[in-house]
Amino acid sequence: MTSPTHPSTETVLISGASIAGPTLAYWLHRYGFEVTIVEKARTPRGGGYPIDVRGTAIEVVRRMGVLPRLQAANLHIERFTFVDADGVTVASLPPHEVTGSVVSQDLEMGRGDLTAALYAAVRDDVEFLFDDSIDTFEERDDGVDVEFRSGSRRRFDLVIGADGMHSRTRRLQFGAEEQFHRYLGYAFGVFTMPNTLGLSHELTLWNTPGRAAALYATGSSEDVLYAFVNFHRSEPPRGLHGDRDAQRALISEIYAQAGWEIPAILRAMQDAEDLFFDTAGQIRMPSWSKGRVALVGDAAYAPSFLTGQGSSLAIVGAYMLAASLGGNQDHAAAFRAYERDTRDFVTRNQALVDTGGAPLFPITASALEQRNTALRGQVAMPPSAGEPAHSALTLPVEIS
Repeated sequence: MTSPTHPSTETVLISGASIAGPTLAYWLHRYGFEVTIVEKARTPRGGGYPIDVRGTAIEVVRRMGVLPRLQAANLHIERFTFVDADGVTVASLPPHEVTGSVVSQDLEMGRGDLTAALYAAVRDDVEFLFDDSIDTFEERDDGVDVEFRSGSRRRFDLVIGADGMHSRTRRLQFGAEEQFHRYLGYAFGVFTMPNTLGLSHELTLWNTPGRAAALYATGSSEDVLYAFVNFHRSEPPRGLHGDRDAQRALISEIYAQAGWEIPAILRAMQDAEDLFFDTAGQIRMPSWSKGRVALVGDAAYAPSFLTGQGSSLAIVGAYMLAASLGGNQDHAAAFRAYERDTRDFVTRNQALVDTGGAPLFPITASALEQRNTALRGQVAMPPSAGEPAHSALTLPVEIS
């Protein structure tokens, strides 16, 4: 255990109150920084699809004191069932044999359960500005002048973007997203629908080459289902951002004439008010900082949902950034240390998937048959060679 080595009360503005933002705020406060978080949502965000906390991230949340709460929220999914084009069962396995997770250690929970726990851990110690966002900022020698959407203006010593894969902070300081975005060959949609099948604590995944659909019951048979569609496209679909009708039309076209429960999924999608659509991609940047501005989590190094490591990278990255700032008097040296000590961990986790090569979503008939043969033989998926990436970083010692 060590004491904070950063004696100043520097002010830090964090954009984003989801996962990386509150985690970073917690540790910066421990190091003596004065922290403000700005979040465009009106309240802490609840709900959301299930996410994982795995490997090194488990130790971070333990050090934050929120591990018992997250363990209580663990979904305890009992099985993953794979079905073919006609809905015939290929294999039904325990989840850890599919995801590579560590039984009794790694966790899966609703996104809202994680964000609520992180918010509760820090809400009394830092300033939150909800229903607001950064409009513009101007960096000066001694700070960053920030103008908020609300019209207010303030100066901070540092600005940290924790505002997701489509980060506005990144765009303002580093330029257009396109130069950092790596498309992985898939587009996806997720929404909730009635649990007409009576599923309970299980996931059923349907595949044909280049198309997948899943029904995910995170609770009992009376709860709603998460419906998920994921399909391969050699080029990302264009012009769909914010256009729900166009998104629904594209998904309906791609899954037309498909069997199993696909017709019911498509009908439910037409009425779903919570449809979220995006492409599977990663953010890869040559540097995560510039001047007095740095990025953390998906804003800096989104690994994509295909790795199952987005939340864990956000948590670990936030801890490492805070430790670097707390241990260095100069912010430029701190940002260099953050990148030096964290980049290999990020690179290993991003390397868990490649373009069009996600093990659970084969894009050719031969790859699908190979995967199904492995599943029938109960060979763990994804390959075990990727598992060390989840824990491939030793955290700095915990501050007292």
